[in-house]
Amino acid sequence: MSEIADDQPIISIFGSYAPQNGEPLYEQAYSIGYALAAAGYVVCNGGYDGTMAASAKGAKDAGGSTIGVTCNVFSNYRGIPLQANQYIDREFSHEDLLSRIRQMMEMSAAYVILEGGTGTLSEFSIVWEYVCKKLITPRPIFVFGSFWNQLVDQLTSVRPQSGKHLHCVDSAEQIVQLAHQFV
Repeated sequence: MSEIADDQPIISIFGSYAPQNGEPLYEQAYSIGYALAAAGYVVCNGGYDGTMAASAKGAKDAGGSTIGVTCNVFSNYRGIPLQANQYIDREFSHEDLLSRIRQMMEMSAAYVILEGGTGTLSEFSIVWEYVCKKLITPRPIFVFGSFWNQLVDQLTSVRPQSGKHLHCVDSAEQIVQLAHQFV
């Protein structure tokens, strides 16, 4: 288990639980976790499987530290008890989804939004709203790949100021470069 230094910046990654090892989204999440940890960031995510396990494994393989913010709502989700994946160094557990998202927002210096379903959409929406309305200190949101582009384009065309802290990126290297610039 890695020690997490108090001054080490945390970046939260939001994404799907579904991708499996070897699938493109899993491999992308792994490379992002690896690159962030290699650059000195703590990788935080929801702590379970899919992109969460992938990014945490990447961080651990790079010698970094990980945080998983789990939720009791998922204690018997999909008919199986869910536990934090094996790559999580420190787990925080919450009773409800909003508390879980709030902790991830507040502890992080930046966010990465990966492809996902309704859970990822709700996380992205809440994070984006809090940043836009300055309900938390604004920080960068890295939207990875093209999955969310139509939504981002449509919303920022109506309210251009909403895109101020959004950065559409296509590589782990871009995330690290921008994180060094803005975090």
